[in-house]
Amino acid sequence: MAIDYGTKRVGIAVTDTLQLIASALTTVHPNEAIKFIKEYSQKEKVETIVVGEPKRADNSPSEVEKHIVGFVRKLQKEIPYLKIVRFDERFTSKMALQAMIDGGASKKQRRNKELIDQISATIILQEYLEMLNKK
Repeated sequence: MAIDYGTKRVGIAVTDTLQLIASALTTVHPNEAIKFIKEYSQKEKVETIVVGEPKRADNSPSEVEKHIVGFVRKLQKEIPYLKIVRFDERFTSKMALQAMIDGGASKKQRRNKELIDQISATIILQEYLEMLNKK
């Protein structure tokens, strides 16, 4: 499972059992994210939660990082049996928007921030899976 955490929305993506393909799952409010993840992980097999690590071009943490650190702490406390990994998410929002354009999404669809967050989480997870497969 991958998380694209934001202060307004949290994009969530999951992978298949063979861990080959990432797919968008949903977008939830940050206050509901831990509850959703906990309930989902009790119904479905989740081994690892990949949480996006937003960085600026100079490699310094972005503004939202302090919120993500707090979220990860709460997540570890609430769901200690799941492995949590941080993964560089630089440019995923831009990549998500480009993927929508390339896929023929309308301007109205491209303004849907929830969809962009889901696609961003999907990109984070897909890149993480590809990195694991290279090892």
